[in-house]
Amino acid sequence: MSEFVFSEEELRTRLSPEEYSVTQEAGTERAFTGRYWDCHDDGTYHCVVCDTALFRSETKFESGSGWPSFFETAGPDVVTIVADNSHGMVREEALCAACGAHLGHRFPDGPAPTGQRYCMNSLSLRLAPDA
Repeated sequence: MSEFVFSEEELRTRLSPEEYSVTQEAGTERAFTGRYWDCHDDGTYHCVVCDTALFRSETKFESGSGWPSFFETAGPDVVTIVADNSHGMVREEALCAACGAHLGHRFPDGPAPTGQRYCMNSLSLRLAPDA
């Protein structure tokens, strides 16, 4: 069960239509269009829905995919992974563990030390810059 529960009305008021589509309907932004795919600022990436800290900028890397990619989460229990068999593919969907928002997908082709690539939608994230 998610820690945060928001009504559809509240989410549609608070989120942009694009953020709603990605986080609540498992949409995907087009590659190389999101605000963070080529961002190199230091800080913490938070869930746009519930503000949970999800990823640190030190774990972001250039994957060439066109989406912000991270090799590790900000904590052991902040992202939940579930099977995603949509669109004729077998993938691992990444969800915010606190509110259930769709973030993107995880792939086993990332760099050391984890070998993981958390391929996230910029629309599901908000960067809080380091002070």
